[in-house]
Amino acid sequence: MLGMGMTLTPEDLQGALAMPKELFTGFVLQYSVMPLSGFLVSKLLRLPSHYAAGLILVGCCPGGTASNIITYLARGNVALSVLMTAASTISAAVMTPFLTSRLAGQYVAVDAIALCLSTVQVVLAPVLVGALLNKYCRSFVVVVSPVMPFIVVANVAILCGSVIAQNASAIFTSGLQVVFSCCALHTSGFLFGYILSRMMGIGVSSSRTISIEVGMQNSLLGLVLAAQHFANPLTTVPCAVSSVCHLLFGSIFAGIWRSTPLPENEEKQY
Repeated sequence: MLGMGMTLTPEDLQGALAMPKELFTGFVLQYSVMPLSGFLVSKLLRLPSHYAAGLILVGCCPGGTASNIITYLARGNVALSVLMTAASTISAAVMTPFLTSRLAGQYVAVDAIALCLSTVQVVLAPVLVGALLNKYCRSFVVVVSPVMPFIVVANVAILCGSVIAQNASAIFTSGLQVVFSCCALHTSGFLFGYILSRMMGIGVSSSRTISIEVGMQNSLLGLVLAAQHFANPLTTVPCAVSSVCHLLFGSIFAGIWRSTPLPENEEKQY
């Protein structure tokens, strides 16, 4: 998050706040496309109840912080991505348990205060510090920027790997059914997030951002909630598989979009 902040200036964040249409569209798609996709995929694939509950829970979670990194690589609107992640995470205190209880039939409690504090600590604070460094300590940013991508990749790999390692035995015994359902869930999020954004008249760069925000979920949050609030430990398996799927899909889309030119009126220096 600090590395992402170093690519921004305070003026960039102010500019994102001037895009209420994009923010509102992204919020609505975040909490409609993914929860409904989780529910429909579970029905179509006839997942066992514990796997279905886990998949729906992932779909009802807010956007993941890794989406900010993927947005930067995809030449999207990073400032918009940060604000969308923060908005969906803060509102998850209400939206995640409400949607999960309706679609999965079980209530999931979320500590709203802790969730808000985590959002400030993990997303907003380091991004704002990075933006301030970029504005007032430009020479320092020039020196450290070349090594930041390697640090980012290492951190993401460690976080993702730790989740899979702790759930390895369950993942191996679950077969391809859970893997396929998670792939279907995230594919739906990426595709419908982009298509519906473009249909709303939103620009290419911001549509990429919304697609990534919708398609990438905070699977780690889903894993914690599943472990704490669902009796069957296998409910955590879709969350663990999802933590890999959304990063792989996000990386693929980022690679495609980074090599695809933006319209001239949206082109900027990356």
